[in-house]
Amino acid sequence: MHDAEERIFGSNCAFARCSLAPLVERQEYNTMFFRQTVVSVAAVLMLAAPAAAQSRSLGPSTGTVRIEQVQAGFIASGEVGGGTLRFRGKSYPITVGGLGIGSIGASRTVASGSVYGLKNRSDFAGAYVQLKEGWAVGGQGGGNIWLRNDKGVTLRLAARRQGLQLSLGADGVVIGFKQ
Repeated sequence: MHDAEERIFGSNCAFARCSLAPLVERQEYNTMFFRQTVVSVAAVLMLAAPAAAQSRSLGPSTGTVRIEQVQAGFIASGEVGGGTLRFRGKSYPITVGGLGIGSIGASRTVASGSVYGLKNRSDFAGAYVQLKEGWAVGGQGGGNIWLRNDKGVTLRLAARRQGLQLSLGADGVVIGFKQ
């Protein structure tokens, strides 16, 4: 018997044990569901707010990038791929790989967008923090990816996805130049 039932009906009341127990359990379930929803919404806002604020203060685009990668995950995720950086009128082939959290499923992603804050080609290669959100079901899917390295280079990409995947999380990504 729950404390609330005991306070209302006393400890020996069979009526209270039979009729209120499902209501109390349902109320506890609803409270737990509400808390989980609030925590999930707060996590989404914490990830989206810096990306939205960042897009206003990035300055002019200094290049473009196109990335093709394969991702797979169940909470933890991994990705591998490559692409092309266009900077100061030249194209440079790149490699992309990383590990992260916040993904379920598998997909092939083609992402393209702008590079900000790139002053020298050598500043592009290195470790990035990636925030991502997106989905894929069959041949349909999309999302956004924001990456930033310690040299102030930011990538803002729109993604097209194919497969079956839901992602909302953060990754560590290493980008290098193909030799």
